[in-house]
Amino acid sequence: MAENKTKPTKLSVAAFINGVTDSDRRSDAKALIKLMQGAAGEKPRMWGLAIVGFGSYHYKYESGREGDMPVIAFSPRKAATVLYGLTGSDEAKALLAMLGKHSTGKGCLYIKKLADVDQQILETLIVKALATKQGPIGKRSH
Repeated sequence: MAENKTKPTKLSVAAFINGVTDSDRRSDAKALIKLMQGAAGEKPRMWGLAIVGFGSYHYKYESGREGDMPVIAFSPRKAATVLYGLTGSDEAKALLAMLGKHSTGKGCLYIKKLADVDQQILETLIVKALATKQGPIGKRSH
């Protein structure tokens, strides 16, 4: 079975964000860190080379594959900022309908510009995503 590439690293979140070449995407990343850190109650951590995550949970599939993932995370990619872990709550579908300009796919939320979405709805999605994974952050299991 292939090993999961998305693991927590000791890489600097600040260095990664400061290295984002697109100034709008970099600014959005800094705003997302504040928003997610406030909701999660803990500092960001790099997962792999390009994902900024908050908290962690252990998952195990029926196939036997298991590993650890951030509870919520994002990555400022070239085409859009990808947000992970926000679309799984019961309320997510209704909230996404009110969010503003975005797309989704494979459990990810894609936003071209943070200004294109309703910040309160985004914050609610983050809070609901955190609540969906029961227990204190960092000690969750899925």
